Amino acid sequence: MPAVLIMKTHEFGNPDSEIVLIQPVDDHDLAGIENEFAAILSSCRINCRLTAVKVDDWNKELSPWEAPAVFGKESFGNGAAKKLGELLDLCGDKSKTYYIGGYSIAGLFALWAAYQTDIFAGAAAASPSMWFPGFAEYMKENRIKTDTVYLSLGDREERARNPVMATVGERIREAYTLLRENGVNCTLEWNEGNHFKDADLRTAKAFAWVLNSRSAANCE
Repeated sequence: MPAVLIMKTHEFGNPDSEIVLIQPVDDHDLAGIENEFAAILSSCRINCRLTAVKVDDWNKELSPWEAPAVFGKESFGNGAAKKLGELLDLCGDKSKTYYIGGYSIAGLFALWAAYQTDIFAGAAAASPSMWFPGFAEYMKENRIKTDTVYLSLGDREERARNPVMATVGERIREAYTLLRENGVNCTLEWNEGNHFKDADLRTAKAFAWVLNSRSAANCE
């Protein structure tokens, strides 16, 4: 019989909270995840639960479609649909409100996931890999299914020597404009530094903005 893969999750916060944050993570994210969650709570003061889902192979499991290698020799797979299916299994309680977010290619995955399903009340994409081949065109040809999106980028990320990755600034500006034109409550925040600076705090800001924005909208 084939081996059964068990999804590895790390839970933080109130297990009974009606608000659940879903975040794909790697080992680097896990090293700062407690700091991230503390920063989320201090920034929005909203009772919530964070479910961090361990992803072993980001390029394969979080890529929406196959693409050639952009850096190094490892190409991108098309495992995002399968991974999203696994994450949706965590969203079965209809009495709860779910948000999705992530950093780097996990941020891109979070944005892509919001085009696939309306289960997520908001998408928190911190320094997403907007340079991913074909993603800008995908956004233009499809309609997102959430009304709240956070985007951010480090102010040095578009200075990358890699010509494909250097397009990230142009692509994220295009994404912000497109989402706003489509009526999405969206912000684009520029953080100081390159792609590898303060990933935990940048992700916390992403989730906190989405939560605060939705909370304010619900109070109107």
